[in-house]
Amino acid sequence: MSKEAKKWGLMVKKSDIEFVGFQNYLLEKGNREKTIEDYVRHMKNFQKWLHSEGSNLDQLTRYDVQQYIKHLQDRGNKASTLNPKYSAIVAYVRHLGQSHLVDNIQRPEVRHSRHISPKSLPRTDRNRLFREVERSGNLRSIAIVYFSLYTGLRVSELTSLNQDDVHMGERSGNVIIRDGKGGIARTVPLPSEARYHLRHYLETREDNDPSLFLSNFKKRMSKRSVQRIFEKLGIHAHMLRHTYGRELVSSGIDIATVAELMGHSDVNVTRRYAAPSMKDLEQTVEKVFG
Repeated sequence: MSKEAKKWGLMVKKSDIEFVGFQNYLLEKGNREKTIEDYVRHMKNFQKWLHSEGSNLDQLTRYDVQQYIKHLQDRGNKASTLNPKYSAIVAYVRHLGQSHLVDNIQRPEVRHSRHISPKSLPRTDRNRLFREVERSGNLRSIAIVYFSLYTGLRVSELTSLNQDDVHMGERSGNVIIRDGKGGIARTVPLPSEARYHLRHYLETREDNDPSLFLSNFKKRMSKRSVQRIFEKLGIHAHMLRHTYGRELVSSGIDIATVAELMGHSDVNVTRRYAAPSMKDLEQTVEKVFG
């Protein structure tokens, strides 16, 4: 580990040694540890692709960058997925002092549907989800599903939780998110159903690990592991967060409060949940013209 990395308390994996200089650069620029980990992962994937093309980072050209973007698009990466990977490359070439390598790179634009609410789960799908996960008998999966829907946490926030971040009483409870997106900390209520299933899961634990959720290998669960749980249930993990936001707004909770509960730094992001969903629009058009 470099002296700079030690100074900031950043753990460097052996497989990341060649990116230590890049990590130090990102630290000096004020990037959060999570962002640094993501950027290094994206660069390792870029490096792997370069090797498959007979090139490498030491001989990087603008053509390589443009072809990689095209490769990602061909694999189905949309703008929202592709942009963080491109941002990692931009940061890397700036670190090298070769910003010209990303001049005029063509990439897809993010198209915002500002007047349509993000896709959430209708009640029938929620009922199916709860039935299906409870029938599985997996107490950890059950706890994660209920916890996710009733707190609206991002997957990254859920996996970073420790047991002492959760407070559960007989009639109330809450969870503290100490390092949300953008460094925003917040406390959200933990409803009784989520507490009930979380208690059942924690009662099966015989370890001293502080992590709230453990993988099958007795280590803190990764984002990917949680995402797989939802994929097996036929939904995307983020849909539960959208459902949480939409239900709060639909229940009359003011936008500012919902923004605080969801950890949004921009209240305009939260306003999306007050917009009609595509399903609402379809039903309205069918009613008018059907």
